[in-house]
Amino acid sequence: MDRQPIVESIWREKYRLVDPDGSSLEQGPEDSFARVCRGIYARDPRRAVHEPLALEAMKALEWCPGGRIHAGAGTDRRVTLINCFVNMIVPDRMDGIMEALTRAALTMQQGGGIGTDFSTLRPRGAKVRRTGSVSSGPLSFMEIWHAMCGTIMSGGARRGAMMGTMICDHPDLPAFITAKAQAGRLTNFNVSVLVTDAFMRAVDEDATWDLGFSVPPADPARLVAVTERNGEPWYVYERLSARALWEKIIRTTYDHAEPGVIFIDRVNERNNLAYCETISCTNPCGEQPLPPNGDCNLGCVNLAVLVRDPFTPQARFDDARLAEVAAIGVRFLDNVLDVSNFPVEDQAKEAQAKRRLGLGIMGLGNALQMLGLRYGSPAAIAETRRIMALLRDAAYRASAELAGERGPFPLYDRDQLLARPFIQELPDDLRAKIAEQGLRNGVMLTIAPTGTTAIYYNNVSSGLEPTFGWRYFRKVLRPDGGHDEFAVIDAGFESWCRTRGLDPATAPLTGLPDSMVTALELSVEDHLRMQAACQEFIDASISKTINCPADMSYDSFAAVYKLAYEMGCKGCTTYRPSGTRGSVLSLDATTPAAAPVQKAPAPRTPAPPMRPEFLEGRTYKLRWPLSDENFYVTINDVRDEAGGRRPFEVFIASRSAEHAELLSALTVTLSAVMRRTDNPAFLVEDLEQVRGAQGVWVKGRFVNGVVALVASVMRRHLADLGLMDQIAERGAPEEETAPAAPSADASAPASAGAPIGDRCPACGQPTYFRQEGCSKCASCGHSTCS
Repeated sequence: MDRQPIVESIWREKYRLVDPDGSSLEQGPEDSFARVCRGIYARDPRRAVHEPLALEAMKALEWCPGGRIHAGAGTDRRVTLINCFVNMIVPDRMDGIMEALTRAALTMQQGGGIGTDFSTLRPRGAKVRRTGSVSSGPLSFMEIWHAMCGTIMSGGARRGAMMGTMICDHPDLPAFITAKAQAGRLTNFNVSVLVTDAFMRAVDEDATWDLGFSVPPADPARLVAVTERNGEPWYVYERLSARALWEKIIRTTYDHAEPGVIFIDRVNERNNLAYCETISCTNPCGEQPLPPNGDCNLGCVNLAVLVRDPFTPQARFDDARLAEVAAIGVRFLDNVLDVSNFPVEDQAKEAQAKRRLGLGIMGLGNALQMLGLRYGSPAAIAETRRIMALLRDAAYRASAELAGERGPFPLYDRDQLLARPFIQELPDDLRAKIAEQGLRNGVMLTIAPTGTTAIYYNNVSSGLEPTFGWRYFRKVLRPDGGHDEFAVIDAGFESWCRTRGLDPATAPLTGLPDSMVTALELSVEDHLRMQAACQEFIDASISKTINCPADMSYDSFAAVYKLAYEMGCKGCTTYRPSGTRGSVLSLDATTPAAAPVQKAPAPRTPAPPMRPEFLEGRTYKLRWPLSDENFYVTINDVRDEAGGRRPFEVFIASRSAEHAELLSALTVTLSAVMRRTDNPAFLVEDLEQVRGAQGVWVKGRFVNGVVALVASVMRRHLADLGLMDQIAERGAPEEETAPAAPSADASAPASAGAPIGDRCPACGQPTYFRQEGCSKCASCGHSTCS
């Protein structure tokens, strides 16, 4: 199988094993796969039989362990192979809070993300009897977590990922809901509200809802009532409309994409292990609801490569191979629990007691395309349910067989487990097998984000998500701070092109079959139906973001959450582009997303051409907030022999003495370059990266500095001339344009849309958006869930 060039870059920068001096100890991904399998099967008594099976499945790109496993298995690095954890229950006292903070720090130091439930901490204004003081509330401690996370480099390479949750009756919930609406606050957290069935009933009935805690407020005037909970006094701080509180959650999410919502009663009701644990938090991306000290041990089956004769009338899914790969995955992940480091001893004990797995999928979107099924359609949902049922049954059968070989998980209780709702939905013969042999693993199925590993496996669609774009360019950051740019082609589109003898790099994006749809072409209901179809067969949960159109009304948006609840989902995370957060990837129907023009070096003349007496151009007026000054950028164009236009010179003027020297130098330099090249597009991205002493937000977008402001004008101008993609948001806000001379040729072709979102904290590009429950950068791959 031919690999896309970006695969080697990901392998080289993330997954290959190197000497301390940086010399590579592996020659390619196959060597890394072999090293991973050696490490994972090192203690398996039947290693000789099963290690080759796992290696074969990895080489065929059928089985994909989690990224932590790819990077750490078979090495002597002191890192965990587990992706994520949930913290201990945070005691409502200072020493307990600091212990939980320390555990979170140790977890992220070894490369694991962590979730923490802050519902146990007394609210702001509550009485602190021991010191006679007043509590500052859980959000103040979340700020400490945030600062710690920003300090620690997760696994030596990435900053940590965190989830913060709060129950829907905590007095500080209103402040929690809007905390991330403040720019720059708690950015190292994903946040979600734990919503109970009682709260949802109160919303439906338009009833009142009490916010309270087991500790009274210091100010008696705040005390609304005293009720009883679990035999103890429960002090009501506020009584309000349930609908008003629900609207606050949804309205904030409508504008800011957070908080997410976790239907926590459903999580616990459907949990196989509810007889021995209570869940109140998830890992950072939300696909693994976990008890205190619980772990997230991930790997997935690549469904895309299990379609035979794709895009033909004979296309079919290989059911038998799915069952084989699922069995490989169960044994593989069970072995991970025996060879992995754990940052904290209690995490190791919890993992051994219940032996939780996170077996999932990737490539579902591509598989449906290859089978001729449109994502979200009734036929696609039926096939998805069939495939997911096959995966569920194969995983549970393999775990029962492993229990017969190695024994069930230590907290296995035959009668209580068999009585759990999810187990009761298994086929009768499989339930009988479990009753006879037990289960090796208490929970074993999830659908996690697979962003980087999906690209590593030749850019198949991530998790259960549809394809986001058929072709695009992706920047990969190098350790030296530079970046490499790669053309990335969706695996489904590549397969479709190959079956028709087309080159995927140049094939037109028109005339695609109906099954070839991207995420932004789908309705909200399409996304939700697919999430619900998968959730039915997943014993843990799913990381998915429901992408909503920017012009979606608030009422329609609010209905998404009610629909998710009614469909049986365990949670809901949405993303709607807005003025406060930018927009997600915008795609053109006929052109690849973010497909830039070729930037081959243009020929240079030995001397600049003579300036014509008259030139056409535009003048752009920009305002720089820090000095409250206007800048006027004039770009004049010259006609070429074919009648087209290209930039010839630039003039930048301002009354600001502070920037006079800089602007004069830019004017001279940029004009000199423009006169000596046919296309100065290569300048724009370099200038956009120049960071001033202080960046600012201008009209809802972050601008690195004055130079970046000027670069944004150049990008807009060049795009209007058809010389590069128009991504004005990359450098600055919308500019005011004054026609100093006749405008550019109206017939100049408009470029395709490109990744446009929030500004990435890693690479600075405005390609940061929500997908699979995480914030991810389409340019450099940075993710809050890594």
